[in-house]
Amino acid sequence: MVPVVDLSRRGRQQAAEFAQRVAQIAERGVYLIGPETESFETELAAWAEAPDAVTVSSGASALQLSLAALGVGPGDEVIVPSFTAVPTASAVAALGAVPVPVDVEPHTANLDPSLVALARTARTKAVVVVHLYGLPASLPVTDLPIVEDAAQAQGAVTDHARSAAVAYSFYPTKNLGGIGDGGAIVSHDRELISTIRRLRVHGMTQHYVHESVSQNFRMSEIEAAWLRTGLPKLATWNARRRDIAHRYREAAPHMNWQATSPDHVYHLCVLRSTERERFRAALAERGVATAVHYPRAITQQPAYADRVRGGCPQSEAWAAECVSLPCFAEMTDDEIDQVAAALSALHPNGASS
Repeated sequence: MVPVVDLSRRGRQQAAEFAQRVAQIAERGVYLIGPETESFETELAAWAEAPDAVTVSSGASALQLSLAALGVGPGDEVIVPSFTAVPTASAVAALGAVPVPVDVEPHTANLDPSLVALARTARTKAVVVVHLYGLPASLPVTDLPIVEDAAQAQGAVTDHARSAAVAYSFYPTKNLGGIGDGGAIVSHDRELISTIRRLRVHGMTQHYVHESVSQNFRMSEIEAAWLRTGLPKLATWNARRRDIAHRYREAAPHMNWQATSPDHVYHLCVLRSTERERFRAALAERGVATAVHYPRAITQQPAYADRVRGGCPQSEAWAAECVSLPCFAEMTDDEIDQVAAALSALHPNGASS
């Protein structure tokens, strides 16, 4: 069975270099916000062509702290796409603010920028735009602060100055995946980054002096060390993902694929099927594993039912039909060929060609 992802393959590739870095960490005895974290932040900022970057404990905390630094708080509203991973919305709710789900475009699955002005109220303080599956989204034309959720889009965002902040996740399956949870914020606003640095350590400005109310959002030195081994390889890994997706799409142009662009980094390679479970079963019979990202839109999540102001039909259609295919840089050519052959032999409804 061709897996959707196999993290052990990258683990084996990076194990030797990582072991050396961990030994150095143990010898130093500094496990939080030390040389590895500081070096990774410098390297990440250089990679993003931005003046600064700050690491945090997860992608969700990257979103939460970005919004907090922008002044979002209890009772405020933040516009989010309805079709996204739940942490996009939970990061807003963690501040006591209200996530307002807005529908997505039918072909991209990204936030429909034309709907932002319609969802805005006097309480709206920001917009979160998600680059879903690694496809760059169009930003709305608005005077509201924009936070880009690039959890799945490392390498797809090429201009980090067009929004207030870009939030990244280093969850292990991401294009630049960590060995645990981790996240980062990249911004051209140095004051914003300074505020986030304070908020990630209990609002502390100097030892045991707390000027803001906050919690612990630190990344470990071990996580930073792992990410430093991967960052120089990210462009190569992304190129491999693009090649895999191109081979699938070339083999099966009749499938209902997510829209693409030259900057798509294919964290997930996704198509749609109106007979999803039949289609997935047919692929499984041909030795191809699949997954679903995500089976419910935010408007369909019980925890967010009281935030819903209306239906989001495009989001809910994506949730009903999306199928994620195997797409990771360490796939073998034989595995790619196996998936491509299976796709070419099927109709989108799961029937044989």
